[in-house]
Amino acid sequence: MKSDLLRKIEDKSFVVGVIGLGYVGLPLALCYAEKSFRVVGFDIDAAKTNALAAAKSYIRHIPSDRISRVVTSGKFTSTTDFARLKDCDGVLIAVPTPLNANREPDMSYIVSTCEAIVPHMRKGQIFVLESTTYPGTTDEVVVPILERSGLTLERDFYAGFSPEREDPNNPEYSTSTIPKVVGGTSPDALEVANRLYGQIVVKTVPVSSTRVAESSKLLENIFRAVNIALVNELKVAFMKMGINVWEVIEAAKTKPFGFMAFYPGPGLGGHCIPIDPFYLTWKAREYGVTTKFIELAGEINTEMPNFVVMRAMEALNEVGKPLKGAKVLVLGLAYKANVDDMRESPSFHLMEKLEQRGAHVDYNDPYIPMIPETREHAAYKGRVSKEVKPGYDLYLVATAHDEYTKLDFSLLRAPIVDTRNVAPAAPGVYRA
Repeated sequence: MKSDLLRKIEDKSFVVGVIGLGYVGLPLALCYAEKSFRVVGFDIDAAKTNALAAAKSYIRHIPSDRISRVVTSGKFTSTTDFARLKDCDGVLIAVPTPLNANREPDMSYIVSTCEAIVPHMRKGQIFVLESTTYPGTTDEVVVPILERSGLTLERDFYAGFSPEREDPNNPEYSTSTIPKVVGGTSPDALEVANRLYGQIVVKTVPVSSTRVAESSKLLENIFRAVNIALVNELKVAFMKMGINVWEVIEAAKTKPFGFMAFYPGPGLGGHCIPIDPFYLTWKAREYGVTTKFIELAGEINTEMPNFVVMRAMEALNEVGKPLKGAKVLVLGLAYKANVDDMRESPSFHLMEKLEQRGAHVDYNDPYIPMIPETREHAAYKGRVSKEVKPGYDLYLVATAHDEYTKLDFSLLRAPIVDTRNVAPAAPGVYRA
């Protein structure tokens, strides 16, 4: 089995299946198609597969002409029909791994995907999970479900784990230029998975097990979560001392060694940092370990929206207005600058908390003209982006889009609460 799969990879007769055509899966699929592999993309959302069949992108930083080239060449097709998994020699799984209401891993997407794979498995395939998850998921969840097919791991199929490292719209790094950690359930599985990813990325980093690969992604994002919590905590402390934390960071990062700059914000956003640390926290409890740093960082970061709302109340108080009944425009719905990605965006939490206190809240985002259906904020579906113009009682900068750096905030004639250090220092500008 191994030699056959390696031969197919080398002569590019290997057919790649990618399940989940979102911010992770779609770039992955395109990279293989651009390297002349035949790729089948799977998604349960027919709107996505239909758009791709028409060579239309639904992700801002992925241009439609890139999709058009691989569709026209016949190297990429998309479908909702999982029966086509039989055509694939390798299946890469990139589905969501959110938390439930109790901050515990929601494995339903991984489980349901593996269950959907089972009826269409055949001998001689490899299955690699890319979704961020807790150590042991491949061994304890994925493989047992796949073996319900009657096929046996290592004899009939291989399994592996290779954590995604996508950073949407990063101008310096893309899927193919980011080193890829790869783990397998056996040396043979690792060799096949490593060779497969080696076709599209600048460097592979093979590790001894899927558990090491699963843990490496958690470490990467826990590192960020803890350090962001640190600067968020310092932001509050320095603000009370009359010190600008942004200036402090700019000074500190001139040190050429031993320091890495992290920046405060209104809370954590994106599909990784607000979620992934708690996968390890949950798993660690199974071993009687309390991850105090992770939990403390989570408390600090999740408290940030409350701090921002208090700053909004203080800013309005300075002009003699209460928050209740005030018209507020939130600038930026995306979780990071210059993308259309709203996953886990703190802007939703800010809007909810402001409205709970009686404010009338609109949003502006040049990349999100209308709020689509979301898992956790269904009430906001259909709201449309408003123009940034005078007429609001307060403007809250939540995302550092380039468009906002070009605004003349003085023309808005209202307090500005700035969580991203976008507005120039001036009377009426409040850092938060």
